[in-house]
Formats: sequence, structure tokens, C-alpha cells
Amino acid sequence: MGILGGTGPQGRGLARRFAAAGYQVVIGSRSADRAESTAAELAAAGQISGAANTDAAGADLVIVAVPYDGHAELLAELAPKLAGKIVVDCVNRLGFDKQGPYAIAVPDGSCAQEAARILPDSTVIGAFHHVSSALLDDPEVTRIELDVLVLGEDRAAVEQVCDLAAAIPGARGIYGGRLRNAGQVEALTANIIAVNRRYKSHAGIRITDV
Repeated sequence: MGILGGTGPQGRGLARRFAAAGYQVVIGSRSADRAESTAAELAAAGQISGAANTDAAGADLVIVAVPYDGHAELLAELAPKLAGKIVVDCVNRLGFDKQGPYAIAVPDGSCAQEAARILPDSTVIGAFHHVSSALLDDPEVTRIELDVLVLGEDRAAVEQVCDLAAAIPGARGIYGGRLRNAGQVEALTANIIAVNRRYKSHAGIRITDV
């Protein structure tokens, strides 16, 4: 798999976990040198290499973990390489001020819907919005007890990403609806960050009775 923005906290943490689960991971970055350096730091976790984002986009499944400000531009640039692939978007558009974190509206309704508009020839899935990057990237943490809400239009692709979530020990992938429901899932990240700041925790979510 490829991870666009794999040198950032979320991308780096996901790379560590998926490599540890046996996946071959290509960390992508605007700087290939930075990606290679990050891959070297994570080498003990498993098969991880670093490359420019355009090369990471050549993987069979691609995770988008870039800051929102560069989201649309990068996806538009890579659209031809991402055609025919599952693209997992875990981007949240958030702001921070003296009152704490808050969600910022995305014109398309959500980052995942923006990705789907830009990538009409890809199968876009929304997932991994609420997983703590600190826990993901901590080699001392052996289990991360939470559920990953997975949103999308294609049932087979949703199931594949649910299985991917379950590769993280302690985690489950749970279908969370179609992409039109991604906006509130992405926005909930602001609430979880507020919880974590208040209680000095790394909280996630659990879906009961499933």
C-alpha cells in the first residue's frame, strides 16, 4: 500500500501498524528524501520504503493522510495514477483557536466527498479519522482498543478497508454509512481532540452491540 503524506503523524503511525501487520508500505511525501528518512526510522516495524507521493500513488491501495490545505491539489495531480484503485481518505479539516479544536466546513460536504469528486475513476473510502497518531506510532503500545468507522459506496471496498482496520491489534472496522455521512465523522475528530486535551488521554470510539 501507499500512504500519501506518510511522513506526517497520522501517516507515519499507520505505516508502522500496517507494516507490522505484514503489509508492504510505501511512505509518500513531497520530499522523497524525507520519506526515505522516515522509512528508515520505521524499518524495525516491517517492510517500509520511502518515495515521492507520485511513486507512493502507484500502490494497489492508497491512503491519503495529507493536511487539508494540500488535499485537493495533490489528488488532482495524482488522479491518473489513482484511477481504478481504492483510495482511503482519512483527512479532517479542522481549525484551532483559544477555545480549542473545531471543524471547518468543506464545500463538497466532507474531505472524502471532495476526494470522490476529484477522483471519479477511483473508489474512495473514508476511514481512520479517529485513531490517535500518538498510539499508532508508539512501538510500546501493542493494542489500540477502538472502532474505525468506514464509509463508502462500494460494499466490497468497504469490507476490504474494514479488514485493513482489523489488522491493527485491538481495532475493528465498522461500516459507518455512505460517503454523504462522512462530514459528521470527520468533524467528530474535533470533539475527540477536545476530550483528549481535557482528560490527557488518547481516546477513540467504540460502537456497542455490533
